[in-house]
Amino acid sequence: MVFVTLFTSKKLRKILTASPFECAAIVLMFLVLGYAAMPQQVKADVDTTVDMRSVALEVDAIQNAFKSYGQLPESDLRGPAYTITVPATAYNSLVGQTDSTPFTTASGTTTRHGVIAANFLPIGTRIKIPEIYGDDVFIVEDRMNARYWYKIDIWMEHYDDAIQFGLQDVTIEVYPNS
Repeated sequence: MVFVTLFTSKKLRKILTASPFECAAIVLMFLVLGYAAMPQQVKADVDTTVDMRSVALEVDAIQNAFKSYGQLPESDLRGPAYTITVPATAYNSLVGQTDSTPFTTASGTTTRHGVIAANFLPIGTRIKIPEIYGDDVFIVEDRMNARYWYKIDIWMEHYDDAIQFGLQDVTIEVYPNS
């Protein structure tokens, strides 16, 4: 209402006609200050895509931390897909025998009884070593140095047990992946 009154006043008309450039500068200044006072939108360059494979591996690793370490998986009633004799050694979670993450396997699980390392078998393959461990089922969850191909490495908790195991030729039963 006051603005309308100013526009109709004779004094304002006189100012506008006398110095139009000053009036334009004043209007421009009000526009700039008004724009500067308005809140600005913040744009964040964040990648919101999710790699489901890495999420699944993280979930598996978390769930693995809460698994019971004393139980091995049950074998089904099917027989082995094949039997093979390979050299076997044992290893521990010592930095000298592993990489910089000694308690984490190549598949992302935690080392425990029932874990073996093998390069010639796919991760997740179940095997038995009946002449030494009877019906205990071992799962390939780790890898060895690339120079070892047809060989298995059995994880053991104690260093002395691994040393005592030494190098042996063992016959393993390889079970089909379900």
